[in-house]
Amino acid sequence: MKTITQQEIGDRISQLRKSKGYTQDELAKLLSISRPSLTQVELGKRNLSVIELKKIADNLSISIDKLLSNDFKIDDIELNTDEVDNNQELRISIPNLKVNKFKDILLYILEKCAGKPNIGETLLYKLLYFSDFNYYEIYEEHLSGVEYKKLPFGPVPQKLDSIINQMISNQMIQRFKTEYHGYPQTRYIPLAKPNLMNLKASEKDVIDKVIEQYSDWSASAISDYSHKDMPWLASKDGEIIDYELAFYREQPYSVRTYND
Repeated sequence: MKTITQQEIGDRISQLRKSKGYTQDELAKLLSISRPSLTQVELGKRNLSVIELKKIADNLSISIDKLLSNDFKIDDIELNTDEVDNNQELRISIPNLKVNKFKDILLYILEKCAGKPNIGETLLYKLLYFSDFNYYEIYEEHLSGVEYKKLPFGPVPQKLDSIINQMISNQMIQRFKTEYHGYPQTRYIPLAKPNLMNLKASEKDVIDKVIEQYSDWSASAISDYSHKDMPWLASKDGEIIDYELAFYREQPYSVRTYND
């Protein structure tokens, strides 16, 4: 019989929690533990006593034997819909790229940072990343819907070439190559105004805070900083970063107030 690792147990608990429609806050309260403690359990970084494991299994309506079985599959677990509020909409973590919104977000960031010579492509991508993941952590909704991949220099947005090329063709932005402190730099200059009707006040607020916090950083500094953010840390090299990992953040990265 294969031994189930602590990380596998944590992953199973996370899958079951989501299938039941619980947030981390909600399940943590049922278990009478803090949300950070549940985060550590789901990441496989905290040992569980038999009593704690039994309490978790009971609240997730599963036997310990089934939770620890070698053939555990979330699809085989029957969801007891009576335990889930019929009015509660399960969070969807699969992003759907919102092309027009992305264009306005990009134009908005470029307009706000147009006079800053340090805003090259690398820093711009990190401003987009923190805007997207911060918004998702706070509101549990996608901002631009862009997917990000874990690459050596940090999270990099995917499938944007065609959108950016379209924006260049439509004279919405201009791309040019330059140097900054002796290093090659790709820069974008806005040629059009963002349609602010497409951005909610909450979305602008998150973007503005990201710009205020990070727009004066160097490309290397923000790349190094992004490497310590839990979504990047918990992802494998070259894979798409799951937005759900935003809920595992710790200070100073977490931007949501949790009731621990």
